[in-house]
Amino acid sequence: MGSMENINTLSGEAEFPCHVAKPGSGNAKAAIIVIQEIFGVNKGIKAKCDRWASLGYLAVAPDLFWRVNDGTDLDADVEAEFQQALDLMGQFDQDQGIRDIEATIHYAQNAIGNHNVGCVGYCLGGRLAFMTACRTDIRASVGYYGVGIDGLLGEKHAIAHEVMLHIPTADGFVPADAQAAMHSGLDDHPKVTLHDYEGLDHGFAAEFGERRDDAAATLADQRTEAFFKEHLA
Repeated sequence: MGSMENINTLSGEAEFPCHVAKPGSGNAKAAIIVIQEIFGVNKGIKAKCDRWASLGYLAVAPDLFWRVNDGTDLDADVEAEFQQALDLMGQFDQDQGIRDIEATIHYAQNAIGNHNVGCVGYCLGGRLAFMTACRTDIRASVGYYGVGIDGLLGEKHAIAHEVMLHIPTADGFVPADAQAAMHSGLDDHPKVTLHDYEGLDHGFAAEFGERRDDAAATLADQRTEAFFKEHLA
């Protein structure tokens, strides 16, 4: 359903690739930016884009590692590729990544002719989704098992539009004290909703592979779908 397209950076001095999936019929009235894990725009991220397109959204997944590696497409279940992903993450400039997400938002706004653009991210992308909510005019943001959000709480005052975070309580990359800090810092925020998933680990909503938990992924995705339906009207 989708295909790779190049879009302009904010400066207009370069282009970077995105997986773009469009509805099968009719014009999309809203768009969703799908923000990658550390494994790049792989088959799982593309599948998520294609699903959003099947629901009538324009879905765009920017290749955020384009400055450090061409065409990152890695498998979390292959140890060598997992290690490569960690290496790429170490080279990745997250602040620059947010600027590339902002460029993607502008692309999506122009494509649909309005500002009804949201984002959903996973792992690193969950963190970036929270940063996007704090630093851009994105209209709705969802983060799945975002890493290090407890260290970003100083930016929460800048959240202008709704945010939803999915938190597995046995996340090996987000320890209990970090989860507690997220709840302490965000439970009373009028724009933020947190959902806990008891006993589940990082990556439970991956489309493919050993990390996925079907029941929890289905529940989280239903919540996300309802969230976007409400806030991207």
